[in-house]
This record gives sequence, structure tokens and C-alpha cells, in this order.
Amino acid sequence: MGTRTVIVEDHQLFAEALEIAMTMEGYDVRRLAAPDETVSVARLVSSVLRHQPRIVLLDLDLGGFGDGVRVINPIARAGANVVVVTAALDQARWGECVWHGARQVLPKTRPLNEILAVVRRLSQGLTVMDTDERERLLRAWHSQRLVLHRHRERLDRLTPRERQVLQGLVGGLRVREIADARVVSEATVRTQVKSILAKLEVSSQIAAVGMARSARWEPPKETTP
Repeated sequence: MGTRTVIVEDHQLFAEALEIAMTMEGYDVRRLAAPDETVSVARLVSSVLRHQPRIVLLDLDLGGFGDGVRVINPIARAGANVVVVTAALDQARWGECVWHGARQVLPKTRPLNEILAVVRRLSQGLTVMDTDERERLLRAWHSQRLVLHRHRERLDRLTPRERQVLQGLVGGLRVREIADARVVSEATVRTQVKSILAKLEVSSQIAAVGMARSARWEPPKETTP
């Protein structure tokens, strides 16, 4: 029996292609059903580890379940080799995967034989990522974290009313619509928008919205109109 491998992937055709290719190579492959929003991190990790895999091929964007990065660390700590195979090309996100314990991160655009080559090396106990690549990805992730930290610090400068306005902008509302919803004048909202841009150190509403989204910003519940 070949090396036990588990595939966690919500793209059915891609998962099937991986399963067929690896089975033909002699691996003992188990493919899990795509998790949804009802599946907890602990439950997904338990489902993976129940098969006692040596290698886990993991997608990052798992549909309703969300970000697969959440399960990398507990699976890796249990002794399995996690290989992330993803459509995401963000190098900082790849670095986050490595920091959590992924042995390698591969784009789905790579030929299947390259993915199989990584699995083969892991099954033989060989390294699959050199130190330079690892350090490069980790630097990208740490740099992004610093940027996000600065963005969150700026967002924390906003007053409760400014947060309400920014929440409206993030939700796609125009100044007039925000003013109507808050029963204030457009001039008042425009003044608050100007203050928001100054505090966030950006020059446009689009940039302010982009900063809020990139920082995964959410206004405190008590500030919601």
C-alpha cells in the first residue's frame, strides 16, 4: 500500500484529477467531501486525521468553510505533511501558510506531474522547499502584516460617527444615501468623509474602502446606526 494521502479540495474536477493521478502512482488516496459553513475547524481537522495521512493536499479557498489556512497548523502538529495547492497567487498568503506549517505551496496552474513530484519527495522524506524560498515567502507575509497593522491603527483613529460613515461607504452607499439613513445633511457627511480620508491618509473614498476591506475592518457593534 502506498503513502496515505488526503485531499481537501472543493473544486470537484481538480480533486478528481488529483485523486486519479495519485492513485495511478500507487498512493493510498482519500478525498474528503468539500466542507461547508456548518463544519468547524476542529471537525475538519478530525476528519482529516482520522485517515492517519502522511501527506495532506489542501486548498485554501474552501467555499462556505472559508480559509483553509486555519487547519494547516493543527494538521501539521499532528505529524502530517501539508502541501497547499491553491488558485491564490498572493505571495504573502503563501508565506502565512508556510508560517503555519505547510511544507510547500503550489499554484493550481502547475502541471499535475509537478504536484506529484512534490508528493513523491515528501513520501521519501526529502525536503520540498529550500531555505531561500521559505525566507522569501515569510518576509512577504511579515511585510503584509506590518502594512495591515498600520492600516488598522489608522482605522482606530476614527470617531464612532466616522465609523458609521465608513461602514456605509464599504457597503456601497453614496454620501446622499448615508445622509438620508442618518437623517443628517449631505454637507455633514461630506465633512466626515473628508476627516476619514485625512485620518486614513488616503486621497479618495475608493482608497478608504480598499483599506478597510484589506484590513478586514468591521465597525464595533455599538457604533452601528
